Amino acid sequence: MGQGKEVKTRPDPKVEIQEKGEIFFFYRPKVDKDEARGPDDVQRMYIVLRPESAAGDRAVEEKQAPDSGKEGRKHRHQGDGGGSGGGAGDKEEGHQGGHGKEEVNVVEQPLLRLVVMGKKSLPDPAKHGRPYWGYVELVTTKLQDIKDALKEEEYSTATRGQHRRPAARALGEGVYRILRHESGGRRAPHTHLVYKLELPTRGDGEPQDALNVEPEASFLVQVKNPDPPSGGGGGFRGLQSKRRAAFPAHLQGAFGSRRYAPADPPDLLNYEGCELLLIAASDDVEEELGLELEGEVEEGEGGQGEEQRAAGCSDLVKMFGEVADVKPLLSGSWD
Repeated sequence: MGQGKEVKTRPDPKVEIQEKGEIFFFYRPKVDKDEARGPDDVQRMYIVLRPESAAGDRAVEEKQAPDSGKEGRKHRHQGDGGGSGGGAGDKEEGHQGGHGKEEVNVVEQPLLRLVVMGKKSLPDPAKHGRPYWGYVELVTTKLQDIKDALKEEEYSTATRGQHRRPAARALGEGVYRILRHESGGRRAPHTHLVYKLELPTRGDGEPQDALNVEPEASFLVQVKNPDPPSGGGGGFRGLQSKRRAAFPAHLQGAFGSRRYAPADPPDLLNYEGCELLLIAASDDVEEELGLELEGEVEEGEGGQGEEQRAAGCSDLVKMFGEVADVKPLLSGSWD
């Protein structure tokens, strides 16, 4: 559907757009379950971000080297090598997170991030200030990598035999912005992730409501320092050190001596093993930031006809419809 557009509704809102793109939400039922009927049946919740332009409408973003992390392992198994790209490849086989760097033109090829939410939901908008932890599981320029991560899969274990991991279910599709906000006073500039849903068109349904996927929302985003200073509490344990991102020096420098820093630049999110906190800020983006997001789908009264029309131009359905169940997306109901 595209990245939509933003409209400033106040004379001089102190916001600076750092990234624009599409956002997709998914959940996966628990292992060996045929369906999910409520949040207790959910194994994981995913956010997929597809940047389509960077700050100043630039087309180029920096990401991990293609031979690092899961991205590199997948491509080596597929026999395409992944190229050197400035990464360490097999040299750092003990390190599983993203490292190295390459530049990607997001207009010429897709850049996709798969984020896992630890609490299997977005932050509750009524509980401002409570952080929800998540991490970037996969960064890739290959659509098939994300499809493989979302599809149904059978596997076996030595102790419990054969198991089935159900396919992911599509939960929402919309447009997003990552922006720098200067609210004034003593508060330092910080980063927001804001989004507005285009599907489901009738607003939040049962699964959307249960997993806190509001029709629109704003979250503060903080990235955890993968190499934090010694001493003091870390807030949460998070990933094992070998799974954490290893940022290039210029990105690692954004942390200074801090344990957390804003997602500024958003290139920080282009590294597998990047740990982040989402903190509910508002479910009314315009009131909070003086910015109104507009998607590519016009708002209407809902109904089956409108859902089908929207599905026909849905990028989520086109990209992931063959591997993910789209019923929750189109109907606003559980499986």
